[in-house]
Amino acid sequence: MPDEARMYVNLGKPFARQQTVNHSVKEYARKGTGKAKKVSTNTIEGVFSVFKRGMIGTYQHCGEWHLQRYLVEFDWRYNHRAALEILDKTRFDHALQAIEGKRLTYRTVS
Repeated sequence: MPDEARMYVNLGKPFARQQTVNHSVKEYARKGTGKAKKVSTNTIEGVFSVFKRGMIGTYQHCGEWHLQRYLVEFDWRYNHRAALEILDKTRFDHALQAIEGKRLTYRTVS
């Protein structure tokens, strides 16, 4: 659910249920229609804030070549955050399951 920025108009055409909020008139959330019970940009803004904090605090630089890998990591972090009541042990178990049978070397990343 994007805001009213023009760059989202064509981007959202394939999504029949796309609805927007209008920040310019101080609309930040409202009841949705159809399957969307609530229309808001809070989710993507939350994801972006996790990414931004990580890039500023932990990594400090991300080359374009590796951007997708950073985004995947932060997506995983957001979906396994404590606010969703996911315990450290569960998070650890999910991480171990995800790496089972995989071997990552720098040569395969490059």
